[in-house]
Amino acid sequence: MVVALPESKTPVSFVTRSLDDLLPAYRALAEAYARRWGIECVLVDVAGAVVEAEGPCRTGCAGGDACRAARRLAVEESVRWGEPSITLCPGGAMVWAVPVMKNAQVLGGLVAARHEDDSAMNPMEIRGAVFDLLGRAEAANLTNAALLELRRFSARRESERAEAIHELKAQNYQSIRDIYLVEEPALITAIKRGDRAAAREIINRMLVGIYFLGRDRPLLLKSFLLELVVMMSRSAVEAGGDPTELLGANYSSFAELAQIDTEEELCVWLVAMLERIMDGIKAQQHFPISVLLGAALRYMREHLQEELSRDDIARVACLSPSHFSRTVKQAYGHSFTDLLAKLRIERARELLVLTDKSLLHICLECGFSDQSYFTKVFQKHTGRTPGEYRKAHRSSL
Repeated sequence: MVVALPESKTPVSFVTRSLDDLLPAYRALAEAYARRWGIECVLVDVAGAVVEAEGPCRTGCAGGDACRAARRLAVEESVRWGEPSITLCPGGAMVWAVPVMKNAQVLGGLVAARHEDDSAMNPMEIRGAVFDLLGRAEAANLTNAALLELRRFSARRESERAEAIHELKAQNYQSIRDIYLVEEPALITAIKRGDRAAAREIINRMLVGIYFLGRDRPLLLKSFLLELVVMMSRSAVEAGGDPTELLGANYSSFAELAQIDTEEELCVWLVAMLERIMDGIKAQQHFPISVLLGAALRYMREHLQEELSRDDIARVACLSPSHFSRTVKQAYGHSFTDLLAKLRIERARELLVLTDKSLLHICLECGFSDQSYFTKVFQKHTGRTPGEYRKAHRSSL
């Protein structure tokens, strides 16, 4: 919920009296800020009027109502986004602000400005000065750090939703099922890997798409959300989560879903479910590594005809590439490359003995792009060429 800024008609005596209590903390902050950046910081009320020290504008600036309006806007925007807001004053100076708050009430702001004729500052230095003002205000308890963090989180969520809507239009999904087919594998991988950030991003895209396509059919929409939660829970169990704990949390949450009607509430509910599921995985730190490697082996065997990289399979196993390499070596005594070659040769042996497929067909089906290379690798592992191997084993049947 957006905090409403007091209108300019708010009695100045009330605002000034509240700001007066903060003057000692403000003066210490302004002095330290000026020493660090060589930039003046002034205290203003909610109308943008300067309460302490001279304004950041200089002689020759338009001043007056225009300057006050610019400072007020900077404060309002900083409250809206939860971080310093940068704008231009009528005189062309770059102005930024941080709200001064008591609990959830906005009393005014800290305003700083940089003029073109000031000493040169590169963009990174300007950014440093801007966010340093926020840090100092939070450290001095001149603003509500928790509320601003909530605003920043909300702003990020809105930005992610906008990006998701844009991607949705580009994808041109025809049905909710299309969204599942595209997004589900990546979501499963992110959940098993414990990557909350990636899982949240995928969830956000899916939720926007599901809601867009099912907005006129609320019961259908909720049924797909239930299916999504079941899928996430199943992935969490496969990654080591406690089934009893996950199912218990889900059961109580499903009752909540029945009472939800708005898109915002659905989003909050689904993200909360994701967090519970991820917590359930984190609680099980001793999940057998053999299960993760088993999943990787199954995937490799099912996709031998494709180009497989170590990083691809590590993602399937929900391990980092380096950890996956060490684990494979410890478990099987082979590097990932050797293990992949061994699996491909095993498949080739089966096809040579049990089918009449040509050597070229077997070569391609087992993931080798070149028949001469296939023959070389096969001979290295078996001591025979593919043709010799087929002849010897078929004659012994």
